[in-house]
Amino acid sequence: MALSFRFSFAKRAFALPFFTVLEPSEKSTQKQGKRHKTTLDWSIQIVMQLARWFPSIPFILVGDGGFACAKLAWTCFKHGIALVSRLKMNARIYAIPEEAPTGKRGRKPKKGVRLISFKEMLKREDLPRKEVEVAGYNGKKKRVQYLTNTAMWGADGFCPIAIRWVLVRDPKGEMDPLPLMSTDVSLSAIKIIEFYVDRRGIEVTFEEVREHLGVETQRQWSDKAIAGTIPVLMALYSLICVIGHRLNEEKTPVAERTSWYDKENIAFSDLLKAVRMALWKDNLFSGKEFSDPSVKILLQNEDLKRLLRDLLVQMLTQAA
Repeated sequence: MALSFRFSFAKRAFALPFFTVLEPSEKSTQKQGKRHKTTLDWSIQIVMQLARWFPSIPFILVGDGGFACAKLAWTCFKHGIALVSRLKMNARIYAIPEEAPTGKRGRKPKKGVRLISFKEMLKREDLPRKEVEVAGYNGKKKRVQYLTNTAMWGADGFCPIAIRWVLVRDPKGEMDPLPLMSTDVSLSAIKIIEFYVDRRGIEVTFEEVREHLGVETQRQWSDKAIAGTIPVLMALYSLICVIGHRLNEEKTPVAERTSWYDKENIAFSDLLKAVRMALWKDNLFSGKEFSDPSVKILLQNEDLKRLLRDLLVQMLTQAA
């Protein structure tokens, strides 16, 4: 579970992990004689834990298509949490049921007539599509067309739940059609699209903790060691981003460039380098003296000493 946050120095949303749970495989749980929990089971448990910890904070839970589960949606709804997720193209959506006439006996209907599928909506050109410009994964603006409305969504044998659905289409045909939904029907279609775009930050976080913090490359492979190491490394990622955000108040981080790659956006590696510079330049060489007298005389100039120190620390941060 990660917090989506947009820093002032970055064009994309960063996903900052704050709650990590080890999910043992089915084979492992059977060997231990325990009941196996799926990813959705763990997700529901995490959501309930967050609702217990922070009952007064409104959350918007954003997940991929694997989280379009009625059980998870009802859990979020009961705890006042909005669920934004991708739907399948063949998802069953129904009209909002009409109010039963006064005095009519029997159960009230929980859903209306079934609506046309998203595939059928894409074939029809007479539907009231709107066009809007949204920020893409890399921060660049992109124009998309969308349809939206409220409906009842039924899945997995659960009671239908009210949702706002959004069908996004690329007029240039560069990306596949994208059906989205939110259990908070008051959310606008543009907000739903933006929240889902920001969800990609969690994929970038997974890649960066593997590349720079050693996640999945540690030598120990026991469950206890992994359960203790991975959450700490995930938390370290968030801590480095927060420290980098504080350092940004004094000096904006610089995107490291090379002769073969002209990088424009600030990445986690740049924040890690900035944090190392701030920690090492004041602590690593504090009070250190040089043994060579000639070098001692040369470095009596404080400005030159500071310049060489910063240059050395910069080279160390790149090597690390």
